[in-house]
Amino acid sequence: MQLKELCQQCLPIINEVGAFIRKELGSVTNQAIETKSRNSLVSYVDKTAESMLVEKLSQLLPEATFLTEEDTIENQESSLRWIIDPLDGTTNFLYSIPIFAISVGLEKNGELVLGIVQEIVRQENFYAWKDGGAYCNGKRIRVSDRETLADSLLATGFPYYDFERTEDYLQVLGHFMKETRGLRRLGAAAVDLAFVACGRFDAFFEYALSPWDVAAGIVLVREAGGKVSGFSTKTDFTTGKEIIASNGHIHQAMQASTKALARD
Repeated sequence: MQLKELCQQCLPIINEVGAFIRKELGSVTNQAIETKSRNSLVSYVDKTAESMLVEKLSQLLPEATFLTEEDTIENQESSLRWIIDPLDGTTNFLYSIPIFAISVGLEKNGELVLGIVQEIVRQENFYAWKDGGAYCNGKRIRVSDRETLADSLLATGFPYYDFERTEDYLQVLGHFMKETRGLRRLGAAAVDLAFVACGRFDAFFEYALSPWDVAAGIVLVREAGGKVSGFSTKTDFTTGKEIIASNGHIHQAMQASTKALARD
């Protein structure tokens, strides 16, 4: 399997789905919004976008299975598996806040080998494949070269259902407020990871995510020269339960600063 060729074949599919989502921006009524669980929203846009991705990607790799957020297809494990979030940042989308993305990752024998994130409004396609580097709209991207927390701009996400670590999280935020150039919360983890990969953020941390939130972004950050881990070295960060992605230079400092959030 040629990952570079496969990635190039995926991009027109991502563009088609992105165009559909942009067309629906501002058109979803309150009556068309469903609540999946606490603070987790979905609409026909998410479901239709996912169905489009599943249909087209199945034609590219008929042997691959899927892990998807909206369960439009049975989630199965196999040696080849697509991990898909058709609309990361659904709440932003539904409130017409222009930061949301498509996230498509490919796992081969349990290893993430390809990732594509489209920031839909700006029409920026971030993509990478194992040992092939990372790109945005055809241009090579790299993580930043900042070496200290004091010079760094961080991204995070606020807990929206797992509030058991709230006090520890607030303490970590307080530390970073004092020790960095600032914190940003965009509301779409896939975008945060893509922005780490291209050097707009120096690091990102969050917990209580899911595999489809982070799969593509992990590939991007790694291939852009960065580092990804959990809050401790023992955590499987590919699940999204806890994750740090950084330019590598400040990774140790990020782990030290977030150790109160670790759940080994």
